[in-house]
Amino acid sequence: MTEALIPLFTLIILELILGIDNIIFISILADKLPKEQRNKLRYWGLSMAVILRLGLLALISWVIKLDNTLFTLGNIEFSGKGIILILGEYFSCGKVLRRSTIKLNMLKMKHYQLYLKPVSNHYSSKSLSLI
Repeated sequence: MTEALIPLFTLIILELILGIDNIIFISILADKLPKEQRNKLRYWGLSMAVILRLGLLALISWVIKLDNTLFTLGNIEFSGKGIILILGEYFSCGKVLRRSTIKLNMLKMKHYQLYLKPVSNHYSSKSLSLI
């Protein structure tokens, strides 16, 4: 019984945190609208957040039930849940690599901009006048 309570409490705490996050985000966006439209945005924004969260929870509960072996490759059995987890890991790794590459390129550009200063036309015009 206690094994089921720990994930339940964890889920409740995560839902509370995400709910508060949604309220803050929607409130920030609502402040940018005229007063007549703010309540409408809050109502629809929070409603859609709750509906999407319930839909994602239903999707996760469906994915957890995909334990049947679809195929085996050597000694490894692949289930629907395993394939989805593997694809999710590849997606996450790809996102991390992409963001890291972008950040590194930005740092390189800043580094080179410190040392590459534009050449002044003052010296080049004097050297041309001497010729």
